[in-house]
Amino acid sequence: MSEDNEAQPQFILNSSKNHDEAFKKLLQTFFAEFIELFFPEVSELLDHSKTRFLMQELLVDVVGEEARQLDLLLETRYKEFDAYILVHLEPQSYKQAKFNERMFIYYSRLFERHREEYKLVIPIAIFTADEIRDEPNTLLMTIPGHDILRFEFLKVELKRQEWRRFIDSENPVAAALLAKMGYNNKEKREMRLAYLRMILRLQKKLDGARLALIMSVADMYFEPNEEQEESILREFREQYPEEGEAIMELMPAWKKWGYEEGIEKGIEKGIEKAVLKMLSKGFTPEEVAETLELPMDDIRKLAAKE
Repeated sequence: MSEDNEAQPQFILNSSKNHDEAFKKLLQTFFAEFIELFFPEVSELLDHSKTRFLMQELLVDVVGEEARQLDLLLETRYKEFDAYILVHLEPQSYKQAKFNERMFIYYSRLFERHREEYKLVIPIAIFTADEIRDEPNTLLMTIPGHDILRFEFLKVELKRQEWRRFIDSENPVAAALLAKMGYNNKEKREMRLAYLRMILRLQKKLDGARLALIMSVADMYFEPNEEQEESILREFREQYPEEGEAIMELMPAWKKWGYEEGIEKGIEKGIEKAVLKMLSKGFTPEEVAETLELPMDDIRKLAAKE
């Protein structure tokens, strides 16, 4: 992730760090699905069974005048060459001056260091900022009648993606990033319902850990509130009554209402609220204890208060 400590306030840096870690895990887990979703023509060229993430690469960042690590660097097999190539993924969550120059510098360093071992380096930037803008992805140096340099990296700008194009997809990355795509306030509820349908389908395909990763990234972007979520869930259960139980089983994984807020604020009432809500929804004390990772004795004491 690109960082510029002098230019960014501390609260932005902290927020970016949390976002970057979650996004990094998403790409590490679902790299093939990410490429297939946004760059299908590139995906066809790669043998994803030969993909592996490499150790962090330390590069000298000339623009920032400091050394930094490339967290998301992988090797994979390029079918046409029958050889291994490098793919550099660079998520970017805020606007940064000369970002295109940084991408070129990282590409140059990777090419300089690995040109004998790898036949190709593919740089990809993923822009996740809230603003809709056309991020430059080229670096040109010219003199009259001659191009000295023409560098262009691949990019995906999530806010410029039309969310409805993805709602029928079985791709887990589409579900994780749906709430980060382009929609207005009037479409927010419709988008959330579409996301829930996607999650319900993915529940049948993914294990619990990978599904939890998808949902944690999605909630990071959606920022739901309890009242709004309960209203949406009621509507969803009315539309899909036969799948109501599955929906309710997923609900605590989205937010664990009151529990996460209670931990963050140090308020025990938050935990109690989450426990009582789940018990009132029909969860057994054992299920509540397992979901919220609380001692059974505490759950029984709270249940006795009802």
